[in-house]
Amino acid sequence: MADDFHEITVTVNGTEYRRNVESRMLLSDFLRHDLLLAGTHVGCEHGVCGACTIIFDGVAVRSCLTLAVQADGHSVTTIEGLADGPEDFHPLQQAMRECHGVQCGFCTPGILMSMKAFLDDTPSSDEAQIREALSGNLCRCTGYQHIVDAVRLAVGQMRS
Repeated sequence: MADDFHEITVTVNGTEYRRNVESRMLLSDFLRHDLLLAGTHVGCEHGVCGACTIIFDGVAVRSCLTLAVQADGHSVTTIEGLADGPEDFHPLQQAMRECHGVQCGFCTPGILMSMKAFLDDTPSSDEAQIREALSGNLCRCTGYQHIVDAVRLAVGQMRS
């Protein structure tokens, strides 16, 4: 049986890509293997851990539960597209650094993308809202307090 391929055009981090992808290819695999954007991590492959979270048309989405063909005609932002450049951190990235919100770093890209989408929708969030928004991202290294502190710091920096 011949493989079922589809041509897709997707904008990733501001750059348009046109590729032929297999129907069953996951968006996480497309990003990591076809576009070589390995910052999107794959953890559980069931949508539970949040490590593969990307922003899809402004919404935080689990890329391990999304097919690459579903991205046709859409815009995706990965962790590589969060900052304007390698020396210009996004306020969330800088706050994670300052508040020691990163330990092993495996969950960090997914957390940053989830928090970016959350803060875009809820820029004046409080600690309870931040904790609720973080509940979809699993981290096995931290107790989350430093991550919460970092998001709260970023909220303050983004307001000024």
